[in-house]
Amino acid sequence: MGPTGAGKSDLALELAERLAAEIVSVDSAMVYRGLDIGTAKPSREVRERIPHHLVDVLDPAESYSAGQFLHDALQAIGSIHARGRMSLLVGGTMLYFHTLLNGLARLPPADVEVRRELDTRLVREGSAALHAELRQVDPDAAARIHPNDPQRIQRALEVHRLTGQPISALQRDRPLPLSGTRVRSFVISPEKQELQARIAYRFQQMMAAGLLEEVRRLHDRGDLTPDKPAVRAVGYRQLWQHLDGAATLEEAVRNAIVATRRLAKRQMTWLRALPEAGWLNSSEAGDEIVAALQE
Repeated sequence: MGPTGAGKSDLALELAERLAAEIVSVDSAMVYRGLDIGTAKPSREVRERIPHHLVDVLDPAESYSAGQFLHDALQAIGSIHARGRMSLLVGGTMLYFHTLLNGLARLPPADVEVRRELDTRLVREGSAALHAELRQVDPDAAARIHPNDPQRIQRALEVHRLTGQPISALQRDRPLPLSGTRVRSFVISPEKQELQARIAYRFQQMMAAGLLEEVRRLHDRGDLTPDKPAVRAVGYRQLWQHLDGAATLEEAVRNAIVATRRLAKRQMTWLRALPEAGWLNSSEAGDEIVAALQE
């Protein structure tokens, strides 16, 4: 694991060869076909030499969820282990890592009638009133959800209405997907200034490699819109705005670098909360990881 631009992919390729491992991508953008340069996706030649899973599995018009990732990742891990090989999970989508390590709560699907009623009440009574009701039926969830977050408030009330149980209790009572499997976690974390410089340099290299043309091909399809998850990926979103005439190319590049640095900061916040990960300050840490795995 590590923030974007830390050098995870190169290290993963080295480890996969040394450990006879197969790579499972934990990246919400690499699942999309056609998002190659901006995701630093390994080339087809590399993927033919070292098996990669959960890469190029969806069209950019489709959506992908943490629940679908969990299902697909567990299937990939199971098949890798059945072949007697090690699975190496690599990426920077922290929600996916969290789901894999901690599981998903067994929550009911959205109910149209309940959601319509809550939408009406939100307009009529306001978010604060719904939050007050949530405080009565699920104080733990209310303490965690901000009064100005109507979407999460409504979902918590909907779950309580449908199940009779607090969403906070259901979220605590969830099976651990990797229970019984030996898991070792490592974080690649360069110094802040080095990481920021790497992010800027890498994006400029992506532009030189044809990222704008890649985004233009997606833009020209005509069936993709800015609200699609694939288009919202960092770098793609900013260049899409340029193609829509909302920013100059210089502004789009600058905005993309800033957005990527902000993403790295959010990733680091999540990674610092991991209790048992081994922290490494260099992407040239293959020997340290191999030694740790042999303990």
